[in-house]
Amino acid sequence: MYYYLAIDIGASSGRHIVGWLDGGEVKTKEVYRFPNGVSERDGHLTWDVDALLGHVEAGIDRALTEFGALESLSIDTWGCDYVLLRGDEEVRPCYAYRDGRTEAAIPAVHEKVPFAGLYAHTGCQFQPFNTVYQLCDDLARGRLEGVTDFLMVPEYLMCKLTGVKAKEYTNATTTGLVSAQTGEFDLEIVEKLGLPAHLFPGLQKPGTVAGAYKGIKAVLCATHDTASAVEGIPMEGEQPYISSGTWSLLGVKTPKPLTDEKSRAANYSNEGGVGYNRYQKNIMGMWIVNRLRDELCPEKPFGEIVAEAEASAFDGTVDANAPAFLAPDSMKAAFDGALSAKPQSVGNYFRCAYRSLAVSYRDAIRELEENTGRTYEKLYIVGGGAKNGFLNRLTEEATGKTVVALPIEATALGNLKIQMTLQGRTVCAPTRQQTFLIDSIEESEGISC
Repeated sequence: MYYYLAIDIGASSGRHIVGWLDGGEVKTKEVYRFPNGVSERDGHLTWDVDALLGHVEAGIDRALTEFGALESLSIDTWGCDYVLLRGDEEVRPCYAYRDGRTEAAIPAVHEKVPFAGLYAHTGCQFQPFNTVYQLCDDLARGRLEGVTDFLMVPEYLMCKLTGVKAKEYTNATTTGLVSAQTGEFDLEIVEKLGLPAHLFPGLQKPGTVAGAYKGIKAVLCATHDTASAVEGIPMEGEQPYISSGTWSLLGVKTPKPLTDEKSRAANYSNEGGVGYNRYQKNIMGMWIVNRLRDELCPEKPFGEIVAEAEASAFDGTVDANAPAFLAPDSMKAAFDGALSAKPQSVGNYFRCAYRSLAVSYRDAIRELEENTGRTYEKLYIVGGGAKNGFLNRLTEEATGKTVVALPIEATALGNLKIQMTLQGRTVCAPTRQQTFLIDSIEESEGISC
């Protein structure tokens, strides 16, 4: 029996999931789970990459103890964030994407290359935390002096395990610096922005062996977690998907990037997949739900929260994608400020949040159909949000699509699938009942992935 390890790290937690093939179907077991989150340092939001590495290594040891040997391992994380290196020394801190440090960098970048030009080259949607703006902030503040490498978070963790500095395609496409035409870093954009060209070498595709750790092959999966999640969805035909976690990533597979004016105006992104383009939009997800819970009722189980939301008759909605909801000091205050009639109960707040998410999904799908010239029948939802039956029902009502909710660890499945395919294993799509030991995952129906 061959065993493979997927290390899937999200903005609020990480997990180590061992997978193996049984009759061509993937079986899995979660062997380690750990918390993650941003911390404040000198007025900025940062990641504790040392703690992440410690958990990565501890989880690998746990998997080896339980399964004896591993054929390979791989790591996926969120996109956009990175670690700067001078040789083998980190330039600290590692800033988190929710930090507001790019406020001045954004207009400076657009003065050199207007966003329309950036989009025509890269097809990457505008987000204030895109890597291109973060790197230009580093440049302006002198943080790039003497820097030899910038590694996206999963690349950095793999480097610490193997000693190999490899840059992977799918995560690179979240930077806003990869050419939509060539699939490599766009050196014309790099030059115009004054970024050091040596930081942008050739990219490796998912399935590349990057080195070894304790005799285990270290494989580059689709290291952007959404790319792995899309690869892990057992989908019938080309239908839209939502990877529902801290963010909701809504999109569809396309043969090539769409960088036309309609796509730019709708702020759709083109990001790398495993042999296809992911035409998708980064919209609000369970972040607003989890933050409301933290503030209003941290001890209340999500089952009770959802029941109260269902019982509520509150009919107000907010623009869930408005900047006010990105990183407010008080999520409750953000809702209060956006509503003419303030919610009077916990159930009202959560009903408003869930309905607002469903409306944002509806609007994004309408744009998707307009921009691709296609009408879709189904909407696949994976990730923690897929467990929320109330939100799924609201989404079905709002979008008019048949919602196929798969409460599976799709990201881990995609990560494992890439490792297994590299070894020549034939991987069958899981059944809908194969839920990756979902009972061992946080019971929270607002789980952040």
